[in-house]
Amino acid sequence: MENLIKLYTSYTGAEPANVEKIAGAGSNREYYRFTDDEGKTIIGVVGTSRDENHAFIYLSKHFASLKLPVPKVVAVDADELRYLQTDLGETSLYDALKDGRNAGGRYTQNEKLLLKKTIRELPAMQMVGARGLDWTNCYPQPEFDEDSVLFDLNYFKYCFLKPTELDFHELKLEANFRMFAKDLTAEPTDSFLYRDFQARNVMIDTAGNPCFIDFQGGRKGPYYYDLASFLWQASAKYSHKLRRELVYEYYNSLKNYIEVPSVRHFVERLSLFVLFRTLQVLGAYGFRGYFERKKYFIDSIPAAIQNLRELLELDVFPYPYMIGMLKRLIQLPQFVQIEEKSMTRSDGLKVDDKNIYKGHPQDGPATYSKYDGKGPLVVRVFSFSYRKGIPEDESGNGGGYVFDCRSTHNPGRYEPYKKLTGLDAPVIRFLEDDGEILTFLESVYKLADAHVERYMQRGFTDLMFSFGCTGGQHRSVYSAQHLAEHLNDKYGIEVRIVHREQGINGVLAAR
Repeated sequence: MENLIKLYTSYTGAEPANVEKIAGAGSNREYYRFTDDEGKTIIGVVGTSRDENHAFIYLSKHFASLKLPVPKVVAVDADELRYLQTDLGETSLYDALKDGRNAGGRYTQNEKLLLKKTIRELPAMQMVGARGLDWTNCYPQPEFDEDSVLFDLNYFKYCFLKPTELDFHELKLEANFRMFAKDLTAEPTDSFLYRDFQARNVMIDTAGNPCFIDFQGGRKGPYYYDLASFLWQASAKYSHKLRRELVYEYYNSLKNYIEVPSVRHFVERLSLFVLFRTLQVLGAYGFRGYFERKKYFIDSIPAAIQNLRELLELDVFPYPYMIGMLKRLIQLPQFVQIEEKSMTRSDGLKVDDKNIYKGHPQDGPATYSKYDGKGPLVVRVFSFSYRKGIPEDESGNGGGYVFDCRSTHNPGRYEPYKKLTGLDAPVIRFLEDDGEILTFLESVYKLADAHVERYMQRGFTDLMFSFGCTGGQHRSVYSAQHLAEHLNDKYGIEVRIVHREQGINGVLAAR
């Protein structure tokens, strides 16, 4: 610590006004925040491995020269065991996502935006960062290769698989491990593999932009690895939908730097690295949990097992013995209990496809409306003139959708159509040739279909749609009539039509 303060004093010309130790992560490095009399801060680092420190110092200077968002190393001791770097603040992406994570992966739009910003920046680190990089400075090795893959797979075997006491054939498993390692390293790559790309290693600056730290374990390697590492982190609880969105963001950002493979090839390669990363993580959890008895890692095993279970359901991996063994692994009693627990709500109800709503356990049991299960559904569709007001709802439900047709081309402006309505062939031909009303109704149909389907599921009895235009004669009549026919044709439900200003009522009977 004394030597670190000397380095700070030598760099700034004054002793620090305050020194605060920062909580460390998984490494043996120690971090301190130095503050001067004006409140300006710098981070001081003390490491135990010169080679590891050298890798970070070299990579940081290299990335900073390429204008990548990383901390800048501003001073280094002669032995490279201590150095100073710019302060990126106190908020990591992991901290910023805390509420969404604690809510079981129910991330807000702002939290999702942070994730998308981060994943869009990753290809720049990987592709731009690799330009001119001297890989010999990487620690502990310059490149991702078969030996490193086999090391991690055997780490999984000895630290997680064997402690479960599952019976398996070591030679057959080893043969599949070698096939797996060969496939993972089959494609040549010139990208920077971050290796420890996770939310804790991303800092959010005051402008809300991601900056990257702790990349000292990086090396030359496939870009799929970091994407898999980030999105399938067991504790992050990203939904399938959110993962798909983030993979899409990454894939499109990657196009800015390289000629990307086809989507199918990309997804197939990514799935291999997701499986590898999952086994790698289970190996680490096994060692830290089963052997070192650290509660956090033991508690993290269920989420990793769930990731593995979902992967095996894809049934796409060409390693028959290894996959068969993993399928037996997730059926062990301790892991089956994990699956049952994850599928049960806090009120004891099983969540399955027969439920209308798939509640989150934190929501507790749902209450239901007195109108549930009364059915059958009857839909009422109105056309009207805005000059005479929106139709009243006589059902007591307060009314439903009201659509404004006045943005579309009006046949009523043309003499041949002034005495006709939206039910007459010349008006229908005019509207459909023009096409605006068809585009308008495409969106209406999507909303109406979703609403009708849910009301039918719940057994509700009444739903109302109203279409208004200037005179309630052309566009609104056409739209109301076509929605009514669409719903009756598609769902076979009773639809009552009221063209209010035309004095026309009709019923499309239920089938």
